[in-house]
Amino acid sequence: MTVNLQKAEFVLSAVSPKNFIQDGLPQVAFAGRSNVGKSSVINRLLNRKNFARVGAAPGKTIHVNYFSIDRTFYLVDLPGYGYAKVSKAERDRWGKLMEDYFSRPDLLTLGVMIVDARHKPTADDCTMARWFRDTGCPLVVVANKLDKLKKSEIEPNLQVIWDTLALREEDTLIPFSAEKGTGREELLGAILTGIEQ
Repeated sequence: MTVNLQKAEFVLSAVSPKNFIQDGLPQVAFAGRSNVGKSSVINRLLNRKNFARVGAAPGKTIHVNYFSIDRTFYLVDLPGYGYAKVSKAERDRWGKLMEDYFSRPDLLTLGVMIVDARHKPTADDCTMARWFRDTGCPLVVVANKLDKLKKSEIEPNLQVIWDTLALREEDTLIPFSAEKGTGREELLGAILTGIEQ
């Protein structure tokens, strides 16, 4: 399958479940902690500089944002979790929106979860991995910020991520650098394979 990544366009921001798109096209959901570089990973994947807004302050994605990729699938940008300096009420609202999205496993084709290659995944990361697993969809974990690690740290860090998130044999872990482009082809391949299944 070939997909023209240049044909990427913003479709809508869902503020409640009634706005979720349900037209049968595959949905690839991107999730990650607020400061993990999710927008940078999406921009690198699409080879676009400012496609997904990169916020100076983490926590800029506050809705479920849908992008149509070549009218073949949706890239679904989920709200960041864990860090953003917002009120508890706002955080609870995001949490509810995420729960509503994950309670509809029929919508989800593939999960892409972004973690920081330098650090052990947090409790929030483990919860997110579990949410993806519970939907039954395949999961791709992107270990971003690889360029900030020494060569000798890469393998041990990836092992810690794999073990902490309790990844399964069918899950995929991709070492990635949004900065340098490392892992882009692997991520694109995993997405295209995921939407074809």
